Amino acid sequence: MMRSLLYVPAHSERFVAKAHERGADAIILDLEDSVPPDAKETAREGLGDAVAAVRRGGAKVFVRINSGALQLDDALAASQAGADGLYIPKTQSASGLAELARQLDGVEVRTGKAPLGFVPLLEDIGAVLDARTIAAAPRVIGLSVGGEDLALSMGAQPTPDVLKTPKLLVHYAAKAHGLLSFGVLRSVANYSDLDGIAAAAREANEHGFDGATCVHPSAVALLNAAFTPSAEQLAWAKRVLAAATSGQGAFQIDGRMVDAPVIARARAILAKTDTSANKETGDERRF
Repeated sequence: MMRSLLYVPAHSERFVAKAHERGADAIILDLEDSVPPDAKETAREGLGDAVAAVRRGGAKVFVRINSGALQLDDALAASQAGADGLYIPKTQSASGLAELARQLDGVEVRTGKAPLGFVPLLEDIGAVLDARTIAAAPRVIGLSVGGEDLALSMGAQPTPDVLKTPKLLVHYAAKAHGLLSFGVLRSVANYSDLDGIAAAAREANEHGFDGATCVHPSAVALLNAAFTPSAEQLAWAKRVLAAATSGQGAFQIDGRMVDAPVIARARAILAKTDTSANKETGDERRF
């Protein structure tokens, strides 16, 4: 389970040193927007130490690489540092992801590194419309949308009303391919609006998103709570599965019919709890 993914500027020793204490399921070491141009090379060179530092709390570790000329060098450095995956900004096409995967393949084999998983960031409307094709590209484990850049690409304002439909389209593409889907149906730029973030995370959970990114550690606990089954949901799921063992076909609980899809939903709820427990005990599995 990756309910919370916390962005950390890779060049900031202070933020990197504290990242493992924040309780996030995943840390995204950022080489892109939060790093000034004159610090990008230093940030890349420090990835080995940064990945090891932020992983101390058991979190998965992604690196958000740069697009364009810096992309491959950033990706190779992330692989060498032992990251679990890449956040790939400004993804335009499946072919671009396939080429990056091809360039990494030989290096990873020679160095004995596990293949990096890809989370493409779709940040313009053309990429959103091609989301199903992008979802089918090699190594893709999940999809996400960059809301601010997406709104800019449309000449729009990044309001929840503007962002909801394109974000849902990308979410649907992810789920159609059995991938993870990260995000909330609004911008996360206003990190001080904690009530808004909590409400948006609960809404995203209802739509089936798996988790969301955040740019400030104050949001981590809110995301973890929103994407974790509640005590009431767990109790319901256990009652459903207990009743389902009788083999009676469809039945009723709380005045509602329970059949195969509902039983499967109950199993999925309990599986999330099992995955969370594995994280707490250190039973981590790579993608």
